[in-house]
Amino acid sequence: MSVGLSTERLHGLRSHLVILMLAALWVLLLAGVALTQPWILSGYTVTSVLQFTTLLALVSLGQGLVVIGGSGVDLSVGGNVSLSAILGGLALQAGWPAWTLPLVCTASGLLLGAFNGLLVTRLRITPLILTLGSFYLFSGLALALTNGGTIPGVPAWLTGWGRGTWGVIPAPFLVLVVPAFALGILVLWQTSWGRWIYAMGASERAAHLSGIPVDRLRMAIFSVTGALCGLAAFVSLAWLGSARPNIGLNLELEALTAAMLGGLAIAGGRGAMPGVLAAALLIVTLKTVMLQAGLDTVWQVGTIGLLLIAALFVDRYALHKG
Repeated sequence: MSVGLSTERLHGLRSHLVILMLAALWVLLLAGVALTQPWILSGYTVTSVLQFTTLLALVSLGQGLVVIGGSGVDLSVGGNVSLSAILGGLALQAGWPAWTLPLVCTASGLLLGAFNGLLVTRLRITPLILTLGSFYLFSGLALALTNGGTIPGVPAWLTGWGRGTWGVIPAPFLVLVVPAFALGILVLWQTSWGRWIYAMGASERAAHLSGIPVDRLRMAIFSVTGALCGLAAFVSLAWLGSARPNIGLNLELEALTAAMLGGLAIAGGRGAMPGVLAAALLIVTLKTVMLQAGLDTVWQVGTIGLLLIAALFVDRYALHKG
């Protein structure tokens, strides 16, 4: 019991340190913007940052579960978001009522995630390779079903919610991201399932020997990750008013960066979700500032790549120090 409590306190301490570090980086970024381009700092910018963060945060939460559970990474999350959004748009075209969109998108994402989990657990395919293949499969299907075009038709009442704000905070961020992370933190820190996920990430063999249902747990993790991608797809429909086959572009890179920058160990078994949310906010803030400053998207992608390399370097250093 004492070991479990000390482990939980250690996760909490690391999470607090990571959040403090990310907050310091965020303050430095804003200070630099305030000194050089103060016109960027506005209520509109805050809303834009949180709106983009909604998509990334939901996907990063699922990516974080995969990483903590020792399954490496899920490279298919971007393709999952794109295909789930397209399936939602096709459901609208087929005459399904708009109120079913969150169910259609979430169920689509869950099934796509379960497809990954099934192949990983039954065929013993390395998750990195398997999800790379399913990324191309999902992304290709999204493009094939639409010929690269968008699917309009999202009703005004739904886009009103998707673009609505409470003050400067977007409604989807409050309604979906905050509860999802609260539930994720509660499950990881306060339930047997959470302790099993950390144990599986720390040592899969030891988890097997202690009676933890590793395959069932891994299947559940990939399914939940898929469902979170489906929720992100629904948010994109409600926000943009149409289904776009490339809406998940680069989300796999950004979600992995958020997970690593947020303090999760790539080997699994270590880290906490509050840091992942803080990292997602930092990444989107950086991208938004660069966009409003007129920098090309190539620089934005390159910057995210550099952040990922830095996070992997820090993780490797911390592993050797441990």
